Amino acid sequence: MMSDISRCVATALLLAGFTAAARAQAEVTFPPSLPGGVEFVSDMSREMLKPGATLREGVAIAATPPTVDFYYYPGQTYAAKLWSAWGESLAVAGKCYSAIGDHDGPRGNAFMYEYDVQSKKLRLVVDLNQTLRVPEGQYTPGKIHSRIDRGSDGWLYFSTHRGSTRVTTPENGFRGGWIVRYHPELKKSEIVVHAPLPEQTLPTSTLDPDRMIYYAGTQDGANEKEPQFLAYDLKKRRVLFQADRGPARYAIFARSTGRVYFHAEKGDRSGKARALVRFDPAAPDRLTPTKAMLGMRAATVETPAGKVYTIDADHLWEFDTKTETARRLGDAAVGEKDYTTSLDLDRKTNRYVYYIPGAHGGAENDGSPLVQYDVRTNRRKVIAFLSPYYHRKYDYTPSGAYGVAVSPDGGRVYITWNGARGADGSRKRVRWNTCAFMVVHIPASERKP
Repeated sequence: MMSDISRCVATALLLAGFTAAARAQAEVTFPPSLPGGVEFVSDMSREMLKPGATLREGVAIAATPPTVDFYYYPGQTYAAKLWSAWGESLAVAGKCYSAIGDHDGPRGNAFMYEYDVQSKKLRLVVDLNQTLRVPEGQYTPGKIHSRIDRGSDGWLYFSTHRGSTRVTTPENGFRGGWIVRYHPELKKSEIVVHAPLPEQTLPTSTLDPDRMIYYAGTQDGANEKEPQFLAYDLKKRRVLFQADRGPARYAIFARSTGRVYFHAEKGDRSGKARALVRFDPAAPDRLTPTKAMLGMRAATVETPAGKVYTIDADHLWEFDTKTETARRLGDAAVGEKDYTTSLDLDRKTNRYVYYIPGAHGGAENDGSPLVQYDVRTNRRKVIAFLSPYYHRKYDYTPSGAYGVAVSPDGGRVYITWNGARGADGSRKRVRWNTCAFMVVHIPASERKP
């Protein structure tokens, strides 16, 4: 048995180690830069295929390593409270759109970026504070926590979220979150609406691009109440429907019907199945319970066959939008970590989904694996273990990802990383200080039709 003195010594050593690691990470300079001052580096190494000790039995590893292009996000010019990314990215033909923020408050800021496949340029396209133009000293959001989705009008839509719950107060000028849009051709961003639901931020979203309805799950500034549900008509610029129980983190959108499905309650990280409720724009005055039971922290788009895939903890699910039934496919985790917040579909084959467990940190303990799940065979395969290589070569530890997007042709996976420069490489919790962007080129041999 450990004595009280021994426990005190052990605790002191642990705190000293954590403080030293935090101090080392705090000494990094801004803006981050790659060797030689280049904009990005491109690597391919069999080191990316070497698993760690936590790999689960039965998980496959790719035979061919991918080529990976690695960037630091521009705009990280100061030591923020927490450079971090919390929202879903959007991959369209030839482009990827993603967002990061400084998590600060009451005067926070967030940024949206465009990656161009042809030029391989990653550029800042939306500086949120410049778009919102809120008077100095008043609250501005430090997060884009929502999805980025494209409407039929060509605009990209997203919404804002707060950083600390201590700053979203009337004294700081907090009234609620914003829905914002950006037009890639016009290179213009503008406010759609501010505070469509009073004193509610808008961390969860999905867009109906045909009917032009923006759906959101909201949170009050102090995060004390249940999420609310918002259906906002973008054409008429008005609230279409509001309910007191909304999605805490994610919703399924069925483009074939326009229906939206979600858990009308705060979730947990157990992965247990819970009943879905449905909102139908054909009957826009109510929520309707369904009999479908599944777990959902993230979801894909709908396939032509009416399937949507969801993930929650160590479970992957299939939801049939035609029959409103669900079934569990299999285990999702490949190591110790199972918290996964972003799941995207290879829309060319509708066969593979991609994700990275360990979204909220700790992914590096499993090697920061990019996982490909084959929904035909229920087989998990690691495309690459990304943490060891990038920590060793570039002193960057990719620690968690909330944004994983697959190009329409299935050939590239775009990842927005929360991570750190200057981490010591141990299994201690990495303190994020820098966001990075990766383009993982999936070998054709690893994505057969």
